[in-house]
Amino acid sequence: MIVMKFGGSSVASAAAIEWVIGIVKRHLERRPVVVVSAMGKTTDRLQDMYQHAVRAAAYSAWRHLEDLRQYHVQQVKRLLGRDARALLESSVEPLFGELHSLLIELEEGRKPTSAIQDQVLSFGERLSSEIVAAALRHNGVGATHVHAPDVIVTENQFTCAKPLLWETYAKLRRTVSIAARENVVVMGGFIGATAEGTITTLGRGGGDLTASLVGAGVSADEIQIWTDVDGMLSCDPRVLHGGYLLRSLGYEEAEEMGRLGAKVLCESTVGPAVRQGIPIVIRNSRHPEIEGTTVGPRAVRRPGTVKSIACRRQMTLIHLTVQGAAGLAGITDGLNDLFGRSGIVVELVQSRADGVSFAVTDHACLPSVLRGIEERVQVSVEERMAVVSLVGENITAGDGIAARVQSALRRSDVRLLAQGSSRLSISVAIPEAGLPAAVEALHREFFHSVDPEIFAATPESDRAWSPVMATNGGSATGLTLADART
Repeated sequence: MIVMKFGGSSVASAAAIEWVIGIVKRHLERRPVVVVSAMGKTTDRLQDMYQHAVRAAAYSAWRHLEDLRQYHVQQVKRLLGRDARALLESSVEPLFGELHSLLIELEEGRKPTSAIQDQVLSFGERLSSEIVAAALRHNGVGATHVHAPDVIVTENQFTCAKPLLWETYAKLRRTVSIAARENVVVMGGFIGATAEGTITTLGRGGGDLTASLVGAGVSADEIQIWTDVDGMLSCDPRVLHGGYLLRSLGYEEAEEMGRLGAKVLCESTVGPAVRQGIPIVIRNSRHPEIEGTTVGPRAVRRPGTVKSIACRRQMTLIHLTVQGAAGLAGITDGLNDLFGRSGIVVELVQSRADGVSFAVTDHACLPSVLRGIEERVQVSVEERMAVVSLVGENITAGDGIAARVQSALRRSDVRLLAQGSSRLSISVAIPEAGLPAAVEALHREFFHSVDPEIFAATPESDRAWSPVMATNGGSATGLTLADART
């Protein structure tokens, strides 16, 4: 048995869903369980709808609702032809009717809560999963729809609910495992429910997390994440064209890449699969002939080999200098606690003889946090920065990689360089405007010759090197040293 998860771009239209059906048909012998996201940008539109209703902007909420309804109706008609009426009457129109009633309650003064917001956002996956199941049946594939909140059990929290693993696995075994013996099972990602049945959402990466939970619950042989990229690449394609496709990498490497900015696989989704030792394969639904990237225990191991270059933009560097470094530890511990409570993520730390420097994600509350630092500590701030990280198993074990990084970036304005405590990464902080040139220089240094067991060529890697993002960036904080002290 396998789990096949298709993202929003893979099910964004009737044509896209037909493509998905072709992919599923080629895997029928492996008894697939299909997990789907909402169609295209549906979740964003539902969020807008909710906000309009909360503000009692009745016409705007209704207009968004009607546009979304018409879009789903049109795609169903294109998919099912004469068979569309049955699905529209039994599922699609009733779901939009339920959504409409909920929005009216909000417009008329019902108190908005996170629980109601989750209920509104759930309609995207509820609709798409019903539509994909019907489309499979229309194309001669036996398909059973499973309502995800019936089997994904979460804690009593909303917008980013934590799944209850053993309760979820028990329900998956009793329902999905049995249904998959005879039919393709289709369910929505991103949504679950409390033990009492109140709908919740799983937050960012929730669709992939659902696939990972289902895979672990049914003891799948493989979890496939079908998206709009070929897999995990040796560099961020938004910054530099021409990267190599990773054939495989370990769980820890994938988690580190996600933590440091790679967008293909969210680190929080890997846990259930890791505990079961289930490989995760990232593939392109537009190019199913490409092998993709396999994340799991059978990855080719080459300690000391750089696997990928990850990037984070919109960073701020903070430099603390203090007379008498003996008290620095207490200051930094307190600041780290403040950052954590404020949702500010520290990505890179470098100690100095007279202080410490670190890179943090831009955040609106950063100026107020820095104003709370003791007066004896000198604070300087650099905005519009980026963090570039090399990721690979055991790459920090010796001095060789760090020296090559420094050599490759000799023309770049490197502000910080630090090695990860896990031995999986080496990171540098540079001005965001220099990001394309820095990534190109690092890629030339570490990927001029690649191991064919680890990397596969992509159409992009046969082209000339071409940086595709040149920007001066932007600061979310507008923070200056004067702001930090006033």
